[in-house]
Amino acid sequence: MAALIFDFGGPVLLTPFELRHVGERDLGLPSGTLGWTGPFDPSADEDWRVFQAGGMNEREYWALRAQEFADLTGEEPTMTALCAHLYSGAEEELVRPGARALIRDAKAAGLPVGALTNDLTSFHDEEWLARMSILREFDVLVDGRTEGVYKPDPAMYRIILERMDIPAEGTVFVDDQPVNLQGAEVVGLTPVYLDPTDPGPGFRLARTLLGLQQE
Repeated sequence: MAALIFDFGGPVLLTPFELRHVGERDLGLPSGTLGWTGPFDPSADEDWRVFQAGGMNEREYWALRAQEFADLTGEEPTMTALCAHLYSGAEEELVRPGARALIRDAKAAGLPVGALTNDLTSFHDEEWLARMSILREFDVLVDGRTEGVYKPDPAMYRIILERMDIPAEGTVFVDDQPVNLQGAEVVGLTPVYLDPTDPGPGFRLARTLLGLQQE
């Protein structure tokens, strides 16, 4: 295989759904106040079901959550403001160990490793980004907000392939959103679904495709 490309939020970084309790504690809110559950309980999250069915995009889904957060707290209705509370913990509490190990082993095998994300700088401020050492492990990082183009637009995947100077053929792409995997497949990447509710199988499949030893 030629290379490994990760989506950042979800496959590498824990999702906001997994950190709701941190945000509630940080904000002094009762447990369960942040009621959105996403893939962890789709039946309880109508907006998530609409998003997954194509009725809204991911940015629209999170815009709704940011507005709810603002209504509760009086803070700005932005994901940056919300994520400052959700992701206030130490890096080792926020990054999936399986992702860190996969990045390490891929690089040790001489494989380029990139990150292709839609909204990194929409979700996190410069101070937070500066303290996340995992970001410096990527040979190339492409953020859709900066580029003005977003997954699943094929142009987004072509940008990172060009900057990494690698072919699509033989490159594994890991994402937690099926629609983004479909976009990757269009340009010839090998898609791997990372289920945030059970990330192990996704990591194991990526390792198998890349010819890396299982942990």
